[in-house]
Amino acid sequence: MKLDKVEKEIEALFKRGEILLAKPDKKLLEQLHSATEKSLKKDRRINIRLSDRDLVGMQRVAAARGVPHQSLISGLIHQYVEGDLVQKS
Repeated sequence: MKLDKVEKEIEALFKRGEILLAKPDKKLLEQLHSATEKSLKKDRRINIRLSDRDLVGMQRVAAARGVPHQSLISGLIHQYVEGDLVQKS
């Protein structure tokens, strides 16, 4: 995983012992748990048609990553919606 400049600085500070990790409080853990449930909850079902070539390609990539192809497709859609996956210009 590549780190950006700020992340590299934080990593260096941690390795030198200049910053320490704090244990999160109960309130923060509850907020994180709630946010995780809301963002990961899959409550809608859709049907789509794909070309055989695309489906086989998705299955091949998913198998190489050790995940179900439906999860891979769902994850790609989520990344696109969140702006983390963009079209080449």
